[in-house]
Amino acid sequence: MEEIKLDVQVRRELGRSKIKTVRRDNFVPAIVYGGDQKPTHIKVDRRAFERIRRLHHGEIVFHLNVLEGDKKLRDYSAIVKEEQHHPVDDHILHIDFKRISLKEKIEVKVTIEAEGEPVGVKRDGGTLEHVIWELEIICLPTQIPQELKVDVSGLAIDDVIHVRDLKLPDGVETEHDPDSIVFTVSAPKDEEPAEPAEGAITEPEVTREKKKDPAAAGEEGKKSDKPEKAEKSEKKPEKKAE
Repeated sequence: MEEIKLDVQVRRELGRSKIKTVRRDNFVPAIVYGGDQKPTHIKVDRRAFERIRRLHHGEIVFHLNVLEGDKKLRDYSAIVKEEQHHPVDDHILHIDFKRISLKEKIEVKVTIEAEGEPVGVKRDGGTLEHVIWELEIICLPTQIPQELKVDVSGLAIDDVIHVRDLKLPDGVETEHDPDSIVFTVSAPKDEEPAEPAEGAITEPEVTREKKKDPAAAGEEGKKSDKPEKAEKSEKKPEKKAE
């Protein structure tokens, strides 16, 4: 990957009120940090930056020419580390650039794209499951691929492509778990439940116990609470006269 040149202006205006002026002039406030140098506050032409984003997909290596007016102060090789966007209109509010060396490997994320239609989808009605959309890779900045394209046309139902199955470009490696699933094809789901066989009972019969009359229950309780009377003892035999 070659560097994309971007002219930026050094930003002397710091503070919240000054930043509003920068944005009003159609610039994006930004900062460049990293390496052995102090952070540099800059402002980026919004239209120029958005045009580069539209033309170049994935990770971009910028060659930043830092200017003050027409005078060039310094230049950096850098990548975008973070972008802040407005929550409503999605306009870019701030950009963090990180200085890099073209001779040192860096870790970046690249998108994974599927190529082809799996046989398990086309023939058997399955669904392609795209599990990992971005992969962390390690390589020199000049070796960063725009994306990783994976041929999924040979996947049948329940077939899987793991991270270890990916064919990475020369000089590119990853420390991601090799057993992680990237793509798989799942079996089609039944749209309608199967109809029960003729004569089959679809719902279990429910037998409800007849509720007892509360009044009757109370009477029974009263009766049961009374102790039974003891049986009358037999009369003692009369004594014979002497």
